[in-house]
Amino acid sequence: MAEILPFRKPKASEKHQGKTLCRSGFHKWKVDKGKVFDVKQGKLVTVYRCERCGAVKNELR
Repeated sequence: MAEILPFRKPKASEKHQGKTLCRSGFHKWKVDKGKVFDVKQGKLVTVYRCERCGAVKNELR
């Protein structure tokens, strides 16, 4: 059976869902546990990644 594709054009609200909050500075930060230690500075690093747009924020301890 073939996959059925939708023929309607997506609405602007569906196309940009969640990005308007991030553009206004209201990110949804989650801790990314991939990189924990900064080798050059020898400090612990907390990496935050936005769930909606994928922006990255670092915090040194």
